[in-house]
Amino acid sequence: MKPQLKQRFVAGWKRFLYTGPAPDETRRNLRRVWESMILHIHPTRVPAKALTFTYTWGLGGISTLLCLTLAVTGILLMFRYDSDVERAYLSIQALETEVLFGSLIRALHHWSANLLAITAFLHMLRVFFTGGFKAGRKLNWVIGVVLFVLVLAFNFTGYLLPWDQVAYWAITITTTVIQHIPAIGREISNAVLAGSEVGQGALRNFYALHVAVLPATVIILLGYHFWRVRKDGGISQPLPRDGEEIEKLTTVPHLVRRETAVAAAVITLLILFSMLVPAPLGGVADPLRSPNPAKAAWYLGGFQELLLHMETEAAMVFMALVFAGVIAVPILDRQDDNIGLACRSRTGVYAALLGLALAINLVPALIVADEYYINWVAWFPNWPSLLANGFLPMVGLLVLLGLVYGIARRLLKANRSEGLVALFSFLMTSFVVLTIVCAFFRGANMDLVLPGGL
Repeated sequence: MKPQLKQRFVAGWKRFLYTGPAPDETRRNLRRVWESMILHIHPTRVPAKALTFTYTWGLGGISTLLCLTLAVTGILLMFRYDSDVERAYLSIQALETEVLFGSLIRALHHWSANLLAITAFLHMLRVFFTGGFKAGRKLNWVIGVVLFVLVLAFNFTGYLLPWDQVAYWAITITTTVIQHIPAIGREISNAVLAGSEVGQGALRNFYALHVAVLPATVIILLGYHFWRVRKDGGISQPLPRDGEEIEKLTTVPHLVRRETAVAAAVITLLILFSMLVPAPLGGVADPLRSPNPAKAAWYLGGFQELLLHMETEAAMVFMALVFAGVIAVPILDRQDDNIGLACRSRTGVYAALLGLALAINLVPALIVADEYYINWVAWFPNWPSLLANGFLPMVGLLVLLGLVYGIARRLLKANRSEGLVALFSFLMTSFVVLTIVCAFFRGANMDLVLPGGL
């Protein structure tokens, strides 16, 4: 072929195969699309102080990243999982031993779910202690608390799916507790389990909730959560002083670079951890052989520990009151001028440390006292057990919460907002301590033991 003819032939094919804009223009267009997507989630400009990692610790972004990781790994797991009681455990075993990268994908899913429960909890604490629910952000606080509950529900429904011994009995214990809800408890338990016990109906229900109902709910609420944060101009910040100008930086590239760096670090560490520590899998579920001790999932350990110290109905009422109080935080603390300040003020910092110290010291002492010395039923033999071992301990705990709030107000001269910081710090630390005690200090028959047999 002559050179001129060859050149014309090659030029013709290039025009046929590529008729779009120049490569540089294509890259610019793609970048504009990507930036537009980012700015649907973030405001165009953010306060410079909001980019300080120690202000937010990246907990909201990390939680979102973990949600995406769970979605991707969960979809992959669905291709191999079988929600039949006869084949569920075998399908998990096949994932671990026969499917290429199956063990890694399952480990990523498992540890991401556990880490999400922690980061979502810490994110809620961060929002509270920096007053992120103030100045028109009240509804978003409620949405955030509901999202945290849904994260626990995700973990709870996914816990049963491997159909191993630990999961089977953890779910059995938890659903038995649900039956104690007055009037409607048994109906709720039967609806969740599709019967009176954990079986095929329960596995199918949990699977449907885990892969369809809960994801759809979370996507809707998370979408609103992000939109509301963007509408409010990003995360909360302290109010400017008179005449003070707030330095703002563009989201692209300043915020995006930080988010990308944190995301890369989290994904790397998560993959490395999942490679070194596979997701646990016990023996196949056996309804006739209960393990000793039979414990709920770790994130419900605090509630299980509470059940050891009072009647179930009283513990439920107490937890309902605590949950209502957490939801009502924006109503209880209406002082908006301290938004964005750590624990509201320097006095608030001392109040938070006071609540932390009281919880670390008082809660273990009360657990030991109730285990070996306090016997409400023996002290009030003529009282019904629900009153002696239910109503009295619950009232005692409510009085203790009131004392913590009163001590902060009186000892530290704290205002109402700072007093609530002490109370919230005490409550959250107490549940962490209860969870640790249940997970590591409860042995056979749920007796107190030293971890590792020390």
